[in-house]
Amino acid sequence: MSVLQKVTEALAKVMPDKGPDPLIETWHIVGQPLSRLDGPLKVSGAARFAAEVPLENLAYASLVLSTIAKGRILRIHSDDARRAIGVITVMTHENAPRMHAPPQMFTYRDSAATSNLPVMQDNRVHWNGEPVALVVAESQEAADYAASLIRVEYEPETAALSFDARKPEAKPPKDILGEPPDITVGGAEDALRRSAFRVDQLYRTPRYNHNAIELHATAAKWGSDGTLTVHDASQALAATRDTIAKSFALEPEKVRVMAPFVGGAFGNKCVWNHTFLCIAAAKLTARAVRIVLTREEVFRITGGRTLSEQRVALGANRDGTLAGLIHTGITGVVSHNAFPEQFTFPARHLYAAEHMLIQQKVVELDMVANTSMRAPGESIGTFALESALDELAIECSLDPIELRRRIEPQKDPTRNIPFSSRNLLEAYRRGAERFGWAQRNPAPGSQRDGAWQIGQGVATAYYPYYRMPGGSARLRITADGRAVVQAAAHEMGMGTATVQVQHAAERLALPVERVSFEYGDTHFPDSPVAGGSNQTVSIVAAVTAAVQELVEKLLRLCGKDSPLAGSRAADVGARDGGLYRLDNPTRGESYRAILQRAGRDYLECTAKAPMPAEMKKYSMQSFGAQFCEVRVNEVSGEIRISRWLGSFDTGRILNPKTAGSQFRGGIIMGIGMALTEESFFDERSGRFVNASLAEYHVPVHLDIPQIEVIWNDIPDPQAPLGLHGIGEIGITGTAAAVANAVYNATGKRIRELPITLDKILTAPPTLRRSVATSATPR
Repeated sequence: MSVLQKVTEALAKVMPDKGPDPLIETWHIVGQPLSRLDGPLKVSGAARFAAEVPLENLAYASLVLSTIAKGRILRIHSDDARRAIGVITVMTHENAPRMHAPPQMFTYRDSAATSNLPVMQDNRVHWNGEPVALVVAESQEAADYAASLIRVEYEPETAALSFDARKPEAKPPKDILGEPPDITVGGAEDALRRSAFRVDQLYRTPRYNHNAIELHATAAKWGSDGTLTVHDASQALAATRDTIAKSFALEPEKVRVMAPFVGGAFGNKCVWNHTFLCIAAAKLTARAVRIVLTREEVFRITGGRTLSEQRVALGANRDGTLAGLIHTGITGVVSHNAFPEQFTFPARHLYAAEHMLIQQKVVELDMVANTSMRAPGESIGTFALESALDELAIECSLDPIELRRRIEPQKDPTRNIPFSSRNLLEAYRRGAERFGWAQRNPAPGSQRDGAWQIGQGVATAYYPYYRMPGGSARLRITADGRAVVQAAAHEMGMGTATVQVQHAAERLALPVERVSFEYGDTHFPDSPVAGGSNQTVSIVAAVTAAVQELVEKLLRLCGKDSPLAGSRAADVGARDGGLYRLDNPTRGESYRAILQRAGRDYLECTAKAPMPAEMKKYSMQSFGAQFCEVRVNEVSGEIRISRWLGSFDTGRILNPKTAGSQFRGGIIMGIGMALTEESFFDERSGRFVNASLAEYHVPVHLDIPQIEVIWNDIPDPQAPLGLHGIGEIGITGTAAAVANAVYNATGKRIRELPITLDKILTAPPTLRRSVATSATPR
């Protein structure tokens, strides 16, 4: 942490709170289950995604990928491809336009590049699947055929591909998203040895891939004046613009990136090699060029969630409180990015313990760069931590919810600061009552329905509150009493446009139908990345700042003949499409009247959100309780989820309909993580061998029961509008709840994901007093 960062954090902690947003308790439009405003466009096919934008004189690109994991290119045989009908050019490292190596995200705030490697600038190969050539042709079919004709000769080098072989070389990363990789409080190992009850186990999670419905796509066109227009399937518009500008030595103002509709992202749609190569090909050919990755290419060119091995050791006193909490482990990463997968974050902030040891290490492998995937770190970290807590509850002869009640902290266990809002136990209480937890039989294997063994499990959901700096918004009020909000935000299916219209309408006291939200274009004011569940709250903060500035401008327009003459912003409030005195509600007038009297067609302002000082002064997180019931066939090992309830504590909910969708979507991804999903990585070649939806098994309708979700709806007084992001918390705790339910059904403890039928059939019944039997990461 720099000196400036330390000073900023210290000042934030002593600054007085601003006080809760006055709209927290007085909602009329916000909080209503408004249907998604972009829904009709999508179901009618009118929404244009990156691969569907019509461009004049468009050419099509197809990639050739490396077949070795490390080495150098000796020769590229492309003559046959160049002679193929419809081919415009073949681009390789020998003729590609010069590009600067991009700054990597997670290190530079304004970057969206997932790697800092140069893109097609030399003959080096860094992973199996790295693009080594690109064909541009008059049709996609011609480009694909010509690409199939290209042959590449390599000089292979020994690649680091085995995670297990590299574990002895594991080392701590420089930091983990700004937090230290190691935290020590007291002596956790000694406390563990002295504890009355102990659990000490290893938990393993595999590689996962995102598999958004929309394939990655980029279309690029250079203007005669040196400007660049890019249509990209992006969840980080402003950062993508800045990354492209740096790589092609352009001023950011010369680059325009558009992505009004994105068909899912989950952390995977930032800037990968294909985006740079599409832009370079457009420059080389002086044509508009489009590239759309195949499903296999998505696996091989873009990264996913990395694999992990985690040790969780818990030592409890006789009263069930924690004497020691240890969470350590290793993930596989690459040397050319900075994303170690923060699986220890939940253990740092969830539970009280007298002694703690938190430690993360990484091993570097020659593979495609790993990256964020919905709740990166927290999803796999809660699997290990919450599974271990279930094991400890059994050792202590305590109900799992009662154990969590006994280790509930009064302040953040590692940061030693107060929580802004924490109502986890209330979420557990409400969830247990709704699910019928009291009727559960805690004895493993005690519930049956013929060949089906039935069990219930529970786990805590956890995700940090983020409000990233850099958000801004433009707000325009027109003389006909309408409002337009603009921001370079992203609509990836979560309801961004809908909730922002609701918020702006509430803030301005206008009907929803008189407010519009324009987004998905870097010509609008910058928004932060749509990741970390931060976009909604960040834009809300920016719009709030814009409304405050607009009110001041409106009051300055009010002349002596206005009922608002002499009023200050603190004197008025929005009501009935205008501004009215707080001390005399009869004194006021509509926005339309103010603008018409001043002879103005519209009034506009752009404002930035204030810095997120609340994150420095308070420990801010979202919580939840995941309740699961499974049925396990004792003959086949088949697992079926028969019931699910998620009970969440995530501040105020802006729109119950879109929020319910987000919670359920996260839970469904978590069920896939627990039972079916796994990316198979061949450690001989460095290649993914199940790079298709036929062999990478995402859950389908018949895998998922009716999912019930409830929430506390208790506002966080320190957060804008009292809200937290909800896009990722649904996946956290899910895999552990499944694993704990499987144990309750069968008496078999599965500590490696996914929980497949072969593991059920071959696992012996789990004995109490479980202690790790293999080497633990240190």
